[in-house]
Amino acid sequence: MGRSILGRVASDPTSRFPAGAAVTAADLADDPHPHLARLREREPVSWLPALGGWLVTSRDAALRVLRDAAAFTVDDPRFSTAQVVGPSMLSLDGPAHARHRDPFARPFRPAATRERFTAFVEAEAARLVAGLAPAGRAELRGALAGPLAVAVVTEALGLDGVDAATVRSWYATFVEAVSAITAGGAAPPEAAQAYRLLGEAVGEAAAASRPGSLLAGAARDTAGLSPAEVTANAAILMFGGIDTTEGMIANAALHLLGHPGQLRLVLDDPGLLPAAIEESLRLEPTAAVVDRYAVRDVRLAGADVRAGDLVRVSIAGANRDPAVFPDPDRYDVLRDNAAEHLSFAHGPHFCFGSHLARLEARTALAALLDRLPGLRLDPSRPARPHGLVFRRPPRLDVVWDT
Repeated sequence: MGRSILGRVASDPTSRFPAGAAVTAADLADDPHPHLARLREREPVSWLPALGGWLVTSRDAALRVLRDAAAFTVDDPRFSTAQVVGPSMLSLDGPAHARHRDPFARPFRPAATRERFTAFVEAEAARLVAGLAPAGRAELRGALAGPLAVAVVTEALGLDGVDAATVRSWYATFVEAVSAITAGGAAPPEAAQAYRLLGEAVGEAAAASRPGSLLAGAARDTAGLSPAEVTANAAILMFGGIDTTEGMIANAALHLLGHPGQLRLVLDDPGLLPAAIEESLRLEPTAAVVDRYAVRDVRLAGADVRAGDLVRVSIAGANRDPAVFPDPDRYDVLRDNAAEHLSFAHGPHFCFGSHLARLEARTALAALLDRLPGLRLDPSRPARPHGLVFRRPPRLDVVWDT
């Protein structure tokens, strides 16, 4: 028994990665960027006891992990999202991943996305902003970013008869559960109830076969997904389509309004708005980390990763790698390579909803800038992003001239 303990101590990487040992989960949830910069410089793949695994902060190492599903898989019982919703396109690799993903991904090709969603997104954004205009102030996450993201996902899934507040409560519960598990805790008991209600709604939507419904299409697809599999993937689409898109809109508004010189560039040339959004995605990705598990022993950027180890890719760290992005902490809408960020991941798990998310963000910000004169951050309610996994401002208060 003594030798076993000594063996574990000898293999414990904590002593070899002092920078990682000094970082806490609270550090990464509050203001991770100084810590990530220090890790990237000293220990680009570092062991973090606070996370129970490796943290990858350099872009090259991040790309290697994200591209190589044979060496770094999501298919592990510890994967946090799978613990909440079960096996899905997000937690499977290889042929099983393709079987779950393809029925949902096909409708999100660029041309199909524009044709299916442009008019809906424009009308919904215009409606929401018009409702805000007379007040002269608003909290944008709750009044615009969240409602728009929920409306689009509800429309895409074909969840007729389920009100936006209910959908929002479900996904908020799922996000809370995933965040709790990622931080080493347990999912709240409400998660199981929310998932059961989602399953009932998904079954009704699939049976109704509403034209354009992703759920109805997936249920009919020759891949032959079971009702439980369709429900699991519907929950995944809520993560990608609601929480991360809501955060993407809020972060982009925060960055643009928080940098008056950059805002002036966009107001003078609205064609820069897509670039402003890409730069915001680079600077503060809504999904700050993604998890993989080592399939075999791997040497990664000087670190000896063992089979079975958790390998957490810091998208936030990779996106500020100065080897790729000079002056990486600066928000610059004229940055010529901002779109090289990894905020939609990379490799087989690249987010197929990226075109729709960009459409929503562009449309929402254009509506705000066009229809709310003098739009600016509320100086009495400062905001900044927060969160270990999902990073966005808890609230984003703005004012404008009426």
